[in-house]
Amino acid sequence: MVDTTQIKTVSLDKLAESMDEKVVVRGWVRNKRDSKAIIFVEVRDGSGFVQAVVSLDDAGQEAFDLAKSLSLETSVILSGTVVKDERQVGGCELVVDALQIVQQPAEDYPLGKKAHGVEFLGNNRHLWLRSKKQWAIMRIRNRAKYAIHTFFQERGFIQMDAPFFTGNACEGTTTLFETDFYGETAYLSQSGQLYGEAMAMALGKIYTFGPTFRAEKSKTRRHLSEFWMIEPEMAYYDLDMNMDLIEEFIKYVAADIAEKCTEELTVLERDMSLFENMKSTFPRITHSDAVRILRGEQEVNGKTTKEILESDLAAVKVRIAEINAEISKTEAEMAAGGIKKGKLNWMRSKVDKLKNELKEEEEKERNIPQWLESAINFPPGEDFGGSDETVLTRMFGTPVFVYKWPKAIKAFYMKTYEDDPEFVKGVDLLAPEGFGEIVGGAEREDNYDVLLAAIKHHELPLEAFEWYLDLRKYGSVPHAGFGLGFERLIMWLTGVHHIRETIPFPRSYGRLFP
Repeated sequence: MVDTTQIKTVSLDKLAESMDEKVVVRGWVRNKRDSKAIIFVEVRDGSGFVQAVVSLDDAGQEAFDLAKSLSLETSVILSGTVVKDERQVGGCELVVDALQIVQQPAEDYPLGKKAHGVEFLGNNRHLWLRSKKQWAIMRIRNRAKYAIHTFFQERGFIQMDAPFFTGNACEGTTTLFETDFYGETAYLSQSGQLYGEAMAMALGKIYTFGPTFRAEKSKTRRHLSEFWMIEPEMAYYDLDMNMDLIEEFIKYVAADIAEKCTEELTVLERDMSLFENMKSTFPRITHSDAVRILRGEQEVNGKTTKEILESDLAAVKVRIAEINAEISKTEAEMAAGGIKKGKLNWMRSKVDKLKNELKEEEEKERNIPQWLESAINFPPGEDFGGSDETVLTRMFGTPVFVYKWPKAIKAFYMKTYEDDPEFVKGVDLLAPEGFGEIVGGAEREDNYDVLLAAIKHHELPLEAFEWYLDLRKYGSVPHAGFGLGFERLIMWLTGVHHIRETIPFPRSYGRLFP
């Protein structure tokens, strides 16, 4: 039994602050390696990880036998001395002198060391959250929330809340979740923007941060049915001011993550060049110029999309050959035998990583020709697909603003250009590396008659928007705002492949449990 009354309990993220001291640690077993006289137990507690060393000499027979019986996810309390070891996570390890089992799993942990498929992991999301990768993603998600609130609060914004039940659509009626609201038809909110505009007219600069819902029957890696949105609205802002704020905001959050989440980003093996590239000014191009770039009619830094993508494809083919050669060589060494257990496990892990990388490179090999064909044949006046966004950002290597969109493909509330009324003062921010649109914003139409005509043109129910029109009757001013999909931001910053990994319990088409 561990004496927790006389010894201080510390969290693992603070363990290095107690170097050479005796402490108590509470957590769960993540991994275990043992031999005749020493057992290495990797322990997690939610804040971090530590290697706990249990030896016969330091812990005694009883604790040693308990350590030998440990299985994955056994909950434990350990006491021991913190010693320096630069090779370990956090620069230290715990030399254990006493061990207590709180609860031993009744059966083998379902998410053992072997690989699992997407559906299996989704069905066991409540356990999958315990993995090291998910630990890193959730901590980055938490830090990003903190940074977002800090950014806006330091700049005089007021945090406000929009209703989840609404009587009107913001982004179109085809993706609404309809529900009964005391006998009336209501919808789960697609966006808090319209209400944000009302709040901005009262408080100047506001932001909302809450869940929103889209009933798209889509199972792509970038779609959720329930996700969180950050939606600022600012009175007396125009489109340029809006883009300035978006850029400052994205750079602030990214810099904060890069500084405060180094361990988590290391776990995720995130390419840190992303954060360096974001120190550059984000390019701003019109939709018309973006189309010309896609079609190869306009160069970026002296090159066309065709030249860039063909170069990328050649590099992918070279890398595929390198990976295959490395896998073959390593597997041949393993088959020859005579390798110690520790090195053999390392080699197996290496092959698994190479095979995962091979899948990614082979997917690029299939996709790049399709992306190129889609780009060079892109029809002017249309909205961009995921591959088009990937190609555009590839041409710049940084987030890219696309503004001045065709009126026909954007929302009714966007303000048109006075000298070019077929285009609206809307803007999307596209993230590089294939992550696509993460921000959508616009200068809002502030003229009552123009907005009324737009509502009628889109055949929207006038009675549902009477309150929204009131904002243009009583002290209307130029104003603008944007919406940031929080999970898409996290997906991009962490570099994970699927958006389902960025939220604790994802809700998407076909997924309601756990």
